[in-house]
Amino acid sequence: MSEFGAAVCGDYAAITDLRAADPGAIARAWQERVTRPTVRGDGRLMIVAADHPARGALAVGSRPTAMNSRIDLLDRLRAALADPGVDGVLATADILDDLLLLGALDDKVVFSSFNRGGLAGSAFELDDRMTGATAASTAAAKMNGGKMLCRIDLDDPSTVATMVACAQAVDDLAAHGLIAMLEPFLSTRVDGHVRNDLSPDAVIKSVHISQGLGSTSAYTWMKLPVVDEMDRVMESTTLPTLLLGGDPADPDEAFATWEKALTLPSVRGLIVGRTLLYPHDDDVSAAVATAARMVR
Repeated sequence: MSEFGAAVCGDYAAITDLRAADPGAIARAWQERVTRPTVRGDGRLMIVAADHPARGALAVGSRPTAMNSRIDLLDRLRAALADPGVDGVLATADILDDLLLLGALDDKVVFSSFNRGGLAGSAFELDDRMTGATAASTAAAKMNGGKMLCRIDLDDPSTVATMVACAQAVDDLAAHGLIAMLEPFLSTRVDGHVRNDLSPDAVIKSVHISQGLGSTSAYTWMKLPVVDEMDRVMESTTLPTLLLGGDPADPDEAFATWEKALTLPSVRGLIVGRTLLYPHDDDVSAAVATAARMVR
């Protein structure tokens, strides 16, 4: 644990004090953090995701305000990251900086979220200009890579701008030797709302489109939803892939489908957020341990 983590571990008021009095401490803490390679040991990865709040997605299942409390979210993330089977975290800068100051990121894989501008329910929902991290900021903090969403709506002209931005981000991350994690979807508007097509053939098409972005695929990974006929979906790529957990209605069913999909070639692990951080019984440690056992 760095001197900064030791100073404020568990004390959220101290984090606010430090942010106000010495904001430069965050950059220093990133430089002093104990880093780790993305792939080591058995090559499997268990990543917890917490980039939902910056997209305005605060609901979990039937709880519309589940993620309102930042302190509660941080407590849950720290419980998850304390499990030795959890390799790391994906989040936006605000959350990553808090976890850093809490001493929770030493020897962990860290993916920055490039985020998206298209907030759910907005008139500009498919305007996915990136609003979070950059390749330069990800490299400066000695993270492992960055994740970006690539929603493709064949009826929306703004899709091409999203694709261009993702291609540039792939190249920028590769120039730093960092992973570019692409999360693609074929999307369309239904009754004014954007919906992702989770049919196997739609996911396959999204994979082919997105894995061709950029001038190199050397550092590109995929983040894909678990859908029907996952064996056929995974035949569409040779890129390392982490499975997206989503927010399923039935966690037990989700665990079963993840376990089966984890046996497929190219699948390297899970990247799961709300399902593990906000389980129905609120036992974060138990949910995380179950998922980690499946990955390993």
